[in-house]
Amino acid sequence: MYNSLYPKLIQVNNTFINLHQINMDKMEGENAIRMLSELYKQYPKHYIAVDCSIFGYEDGELKLLLYPRGFEPAQGKWSLMGGFVQEDESVEEAAGRVLLQTTGLKDIFLEQGKAFSKPDRDPGARVISMTFVALIRIDIHDKDLVRESGAHWWPVTKLPALIFDHEEIVKNSLDLLQQEASIDLIGKDLLPEMFTLMQLRSLYEAIFQKSFDPGNFRKKVLSVGILERLNVKNTKESKKGAFYYQFKSGDSGLRSERIVKFP
Repeated sequence: MYNSLYPKLIQVNNTFINLHQINMDKMEGENAIRMLSELYKQYPKHYIAVDCSIFGYEDGELKLLLYPRGFEPAQGKWSLMGGFVQEDESVEEAAGRVLLQTTGLKDIFLEQGKAFSKPDRDPGARVISMTFVALIRIDIHDKDLVRESGAHWWPVTKLPALIFDHEEIVKNSLDLLQQEASIDLIGKDLLPEMFTLMQLRSLYEAIFQKSFDPGNFRKKVLSVGILERLNVKNTKESKKGAFYYQFKSGDSGLRSERIVKFP
C-alpha cells in the first residue's frame, strides 16, 4: 500500500496511472516491474561505498592501513581503504573484495560499523558510506599488494590528516574495536599464534591507550577460559621466562562480566 511519501501519479507509456487505485499483487510480473521502475525513477539515486578501518598490531602499537587516494576529489590525500559497491554485490561482499585486493587476505575478522550519510560528505557526489572494522596480522598480509597501492601502516596515535569525514569514521571504528575488546578477548586476529600474557596486555594497552595492572589483567583474561598455556617459554621477557599461550580451538568462552570496563 502506498502512503503519502510516494507520488500519487506516475507516467507509463504516455499514460498517467494513479498508484492509490491499483493492486500490485494482481499485476503480471513485467507490468509490475515496469511500473516500479517508473516509480523509482522519480527519486534521486545515490552512490553506495564501503570504507574499511583495517587495524593491525606491530612493535607494541595499534596501526591503521591508509593509502593516498588515487583520483579527484582529494587525489593524493590520505584515505581509508574503500570502494564503491557494485550492482551485483552486497556491502559485506564489497568490503571483503576491498580487503582481498588490498591485503591478499580473506576470511578475516570483519565487523560492520555505522553508515555515514551527510549529503555533503563527499564533494564529488552524494555518497553514502557503510563502514567496516577489519583486524589482520601485519606479519602475514601481502606486503607487495600494499606497496602497489602506496598504502602505509600508521600508528593510531600519529595519524595524518584524512580526507572528508574519515577522521570521524576512524574514531567511530576505534570505539567499536574498544567495545568489542571489552566484551570478547581480542588478540587471535592481531597476535602471533603463540604469545605471552605480557604481549596480550601490551595489545590491550595499545587498543585502549592506557595501562593495565599486570596482576589484575592476568587474572581477568585467564578467568575467561579460552587461553591454553603451552610448555614453551619466552626467555626474553624475564629471567624465569614467560609461558606462551594460545587461543583454544573453537572455544568462545563464557563471560559473566566485561574483560575491560568500557567506557
